[in-house]
Parts: sequence; C-alpha cells; structure tokens
Amino acid sequence: MTAFMERVNAAHGLALDDYDSLWQWSIDQPAAFWSAVWDFCGLIGDKGDVVVDDVTRMPGARWFPNGHINFARNLLRPDWDPDADALVFWGETAVKRRLTYRDLCAAVSRIQQALIAQGVQKGDRVAGYMPNMPETVIGMLACAGIGAIWSTASPDFGVQGVVDRFGQIEPKVLIAAEGYFYNGKAHDCLEKIAAIVERIPSIERVVVVPYTRESADLGAIRGAVMWDDVVAPYDAGDIRFDDLAFETPLYIMYSSGTTGVPKCIVHGQGGTLIQQAKEHVLHCDVKPGDRVFYFTTCGWMMWNWLVAGLAARATLLLYDGSPGYPSGNILFDYADAERMTLFGTSAKWIDAIKKAGLTPRETHDLSTVRVMTSTGSPLVPESFDYVYRDVKPDVQLSSISGGTDLLSCFMLGSPISPVYRGEIQKRGLGMKVDVYDENGHPVRGTKGELVCTQAFPSTPVGFWNDPGNHKFMAAYFERFPGIWTHGDWVELTEHGGLVVHGRSDATLNPGGVRIGTAEIYRQVEMLDEVVEALVIGQEWDDDVRVVLFVRLRDGMTLDDALIDRIKKQIRQNCTPRHVPAKVVQVMDIPRTKSNKIVELAVREVVHGRPVKNKEALANPEALDEFADRDELAS
Repeated sequence: MTAFMERVNAAHGLALDDYDSLWQWSIDQPAAFWSAVWDFCGLIGDKGDVVVDDVTRMPGARWFPNGHINFARNLLRPDWDPDADALVFWGETAVKRRLTYRDLCAAVSRIQQALIAQGVQKGDRVAGYMPNMPETVIGMLACAGIGAIWSTASPDFGVQGVVDRFGQIEPKVLIAAEGYFYNGKAHDCLEKIAAIVERIPSIERVVVVPYTRESADLGAIRGAVMWDDVVAPYDAGDIRFDDLAFETPLYIMYSSGTTGVPKCIVHGQGGTLIQQAKEHVLHCDVKPGDRVFYFTTCGWMMWNWLVAGLAARATLLLYDGSPGYPSGNILFDYADAERMTLFGTSAKWIDAIKKAGLTPRETHDLSTVRVMTSTGSPLVPESFDYVYRDVKPDVQLSSISGGTDLLSCFMLGSPISPVYRGEIQKRGLGMKVDVYDENGHPVRGTKGELVCTQAFPSTPVGFWNDPGNHKFMAAYFERFPGIWTHGDWVELTEHGGLVVHGRSDATLNPGGVRIGTAEIYRQVEMLDEVVEALVIGQEWDDDVRVVLFVRLRDGMTLDDALIDRIKKQIRQNCTPRHVPAKVVQVMDIPRTKSNKIVELAVREVVHGRPVKNKEALANPEALDEFADRDELAS
C-alpha cells in the first residue's frame, strides 16, 4: 500500500500520506486510479486508450472498452518459478497433495485440450460440482483461457439445489467429484450426479474426478468418463490464452436462493481480475511467494476470491472438509505446516473456536501469519479481543464485507491503518461507498443503507437470461436510481471505518424504529450458555415484536432464569426496544451453504408462509422447528 501510494505521488505530483487521502484520490480520479492498479499489480494485457467511458453511469459504465485481457494468463504468469508451489491441498486428514507451477500448467493444458475437443468454446458454460481441490482450479483456468464460463456448486448441495443453479445456465460439460470427505467420513456423489445429468439435458459430457477412491463405476451416469481417461490422449503443451474483451463473461455466481430460485450473476474477466488483484496486493499485502488460505467451499464466492491470489504469484493453500475434524485445531495445524501468511475464515468460525475455549497462541507457532481476514457475517468486538489475546497479538485482523454480487468487497482492511475493535477498517480503494438515510441523504455516526455512488469495474455484466436487464436493475438500482444499494445496514464511524449491523431486509422495526440484528447477536452470544442465535420481527397486534431463538450448549434447557439474563444483557447493553418479547429455544439454526443464518426464511415459517427454495439451505430440516410454536401464539 505504501509503495503504491509513493508511485502515485511520483506519477501525479501528489503528497498523499495516509489511507484516507489515497482513498479520496481513488474516487476523485477513478481513471487514473484503476490504471495505476493495473500497472502496479503487473496485469498482463492491453489497457487500450480509455480506462472508463463514463464513470457517472451506473450501471452501464464500460471499463477499458478498447483493451483486452485474459484472466487465466494473469494467474498462470510467465514470471513464476516453475518449481515453486502453486497449490497445496489438504482434504481433511485423508488426502494431501502438492502441485508446482509446472504441474499446474501441465494439468491446465491437458484438460483444456480435452474441453476444446469436446466442442467447448467461448461463451459455453462448464459447471463444477466440486470440493475445494486442485482440479477445481485447473478446470476454471482451462475454461477462462478460451473464454468459456465457469460456474460451481459444492458437493454437499442436493440434486434440486444444483438443478436450480446449473439448469438455468445449461452447461455443456459437468466436472464432478465422485465423492468428498466430511467429519472423517467419505460421502458418495455418484447417485446425485446421475440424477443431475438426467435433469439437465444440455450436459453432453461428465468428467468425474477421483477423490475418495481411485476409480468408480460410472455406468449409471450418462456421458461420464474419469478425469484421467479424458486427459490421457493429450500431452502437456502451451495453454491457449485468447485475447478477450474486458467484459467477457468469466464466472456465473448465484444469489443465496432462500427467497426463490437463485439469481444467476454474470461476472466479467477484466473486472473480476483487477478488483481482486487490488484486494490481494494492496488491501491484504500479498506478495510473490506468500501462502494464501481461505476456508471456503466452491459454493461460496470466497473460493473465486481465493484463486485470484495466483495473480500475485502466491501459493494457494486449499482445504476441503470440516474445520472441526479431527479437532478445532486443524486449520492452525495447516497454518504452521505450510507457513501460511494470509489466514482467511468466517466470523462464525472465529466465534465457534472462541466458545470452545481454544488458545492457538499457546499451542501453535503462527509466526508466518501476517493477515487474518473474516467475512460472512459481522465480527463482533469480543471476537477482535479473542483473536488478539488468544490467537496472535501482532496480526492485521481484517473484517471484510462485499458479496457475490460484486465478487469483491466494498469495505475491507488497510495494512497502513489502525484496527479498531468491532470495525471494518476502511472503504475499499476506488469504491465510492457511502451510507444513506431513508431519504437518500448521506449520514455519519448513525445507521443507514450501504450504497456505492460511482461505477466500479467488478459491477456484474448482468444476470443470465434477463432480457432488458429488468431483474438486474431491480436488484441493485430500484431504491436509489443510478446508485448501487447493497442491502447492508451499516454505520460509518469517526475513524473512517464501518460497522455492519445486519442485512437491511432483516432489520427489525418495533414501534417504527429500525434495529440491526447484529446488535442483538453480539449481546446474546456473549453468554456462555448460548452457542448461537437468530432473531426476527414477528407481526403482532398491528406492530412488530422482537422474537429471539437461541441454540444452547448440549444438554442445557432454557428456563425463566436464563431468559431473564438474556433480556437483561440486551437491555443493559442496547436499548429497551432491542429486548425480545419472546425467547425460544431451538436445537438448530438454519443456514445457507456458505454458513449464513437465514432470518428471512425463518420469518416466513413463523408467519405460516411458504419458503420458496429450501434447497438453498445446508440444513433445511431445521426450519421445521420454527413452525407453529405455541410460544408465539400469545
């Protein structure tokens, strides 16, 4: 970050001396900023003679409209040491693999030749029903090189969940693992793969990747062949990197799908690359030779974010399976064994190891870890305390937030700025982020809608099969025309940082006062008895009352004394309006595949309304507990 700022100062005759002045310049001079990011990150391609045609037009601004780029070429860089680690993979305790840069390039070349022979070309879709393993990265790079579009779901998705996603985009090829490991057990996927293929007639070829076994009987799967057999006819050679327009589709991502069939969000090659390169190199200080890890599945956008670390010539540390098997220390074991420099995870996981009483600072070295990132939900102040006390005292703890919608972050860390407990450090460079009240006026030090008021390169190309862009416009630009409304309920602090109070559509509204759900979660989950919680607003007596559901430690039962303690904790640390009218015990909290709790789905169940797409949930059976509760009938 400092080196970038010095280069900007020298090139433009400026005297920028801290993050805030650099951020202001980046939004005041977006063309100069994004051009400087391209140069500083060493992107390979042709910028053309225009950086952005009209930065005030959102959506619709075109970035580097006369240039060309190739995402895969920038991840498989010619300046790599061919014998350096490119990918390291742990599949729980069952599988460990290591691929050098030479190995990775050879594997990409061979599967790319096989896909081309299958007829895959620019614009065709290739879907991965895959764990977070090397072949997933290899398949994506092979597709990106020729302008084919890559889209993934993790193997814990059920058949309907996969069909809801891939069925909309009609892939030509499906790459799928025959199974996966979780909690020490092998889970077979062949029956699900067969059912998926029968329901998506566009699939012409299924490439089955061995993971839990060397070979498998593929007789029941139409068009199926093992990975090794597909690539056998091809020797490793040059990888094809086509010159592509900046907006050429790279990925199709999916909304959570908890309120209907998932939206198919199309992201472009150039916008994804320059945005994620900026975040790795500047915001996370990733340097050549660093070793970057993110705990993620291929059903979450953090997988797509992680793989861009290759563009910074970093080694990717891939992990697939349970983060709690065989103990909660496995990811810290990985950090020590592989000299991890960036440790990426979720706020929920940090909360979980805090509740479990782990003290990695005492059990692990972690000397190489410089940055720890957290996303998925707000990281509460007490979890900041926990990380600095019990994990590592000299780490940059970056709570980051953005989304599948932009395949990057609106707010994230700054290596040259202080970390304040409970706050995301800064608004992202080049991202003109603001907080609006309900009338569209900027506010400071109070809660409001997170908005972005100027175009940015990773704005989606659009939604798949959305004639006239009607769904796309409704998703982000309906509330404030020409301004991206993200759906987060946030506060901009005196430090220039941000506090996320929850999703706007999940905010509570008792007596007409909007309350962020994160404020309640923070207080409740401080109690030792409470493992996690979920809060909704229940329509009641011509108003809305706050209802809190809690999952307690095993063997514990909610009684009047604990209810009183919960309410007292909330009243003393929030306001009387935050105090729930009802506190109800449940055995499980429903969540998406990316581990986000689903307040909206629970709200629908409580009100007797149907949940449109339970297949989007990791544990849909958990919803049954919330229906027809006697406690909520009075």
